Amino acid sequence: MEIIVITSPDAVPGEAGVISELLDSGAVNRVHLRRPCASAQEMGKLIEAVPQRLYGKLSVHSHFDLAIRYGLGGIHLNSHYSEIPAGFSGLISRSCHSLADIENAMQEDYVFLSPVFDSISKPGYVSKFSNTSLYIANRFYYGKIVALGGITPEKLLPLQDIGFAGAAMLGCVWSAFLSGHINSFISNLICIRRQLNI
Repeated sequence: MEIIVITSPDAVPGEAGVISELLDSGAVNRVHLRRPCASAQEMGKLIEAVPQRLYGKLSVHSHFDLAIRYGLGGIHLNSHYSEIPAGFSGLISRSCHSLADIENAMQEDYVFLSPVFDSISKPGYVSKFSNTSLYIANRFYYGKIVALGGITPEKLLPLQDIGFAGAAMLGCVWSAFLSGHINSFISNLICIRRQLNI
């Protein structure tokens, strides 16, 4: 099971250091840089603040030319950035909000399906999936679905049991960082990953 972290939609002081620590520690496999209102220059500054050795583990949700310029490992398609740039050969992902959406995303390497649990970062954004429907979808689209929405380290076991290929976290990570608990969050995540052998 792959563990992915998505950046906060707004700039967070010190986030490049957190991104580096999450990846270097082995707590997560990939970080998605999602900054909807950021310019290409602002995104470039964030990328440059991360050590170059980690660029292959970064995916961008906008300004796809940066993926080619910096040799990033992935792009995430969405309604504003839906075209794969010529010459890009990294991972391609997309967000899906229903099981039917997944059917239209078969060329992508993986998809985020959300919200699997009630969202932490978006109050009122509640899950609409039953465990049975998630189990069936993960059998049908084996290896493609990454759970998103309300994900915490403690929910990795049920996600593994359902058969998700991965889990993406946002709210719990940045809440831990902003409250000064990122080191214990990372330690706990590593411990849980070892227990689950993921």
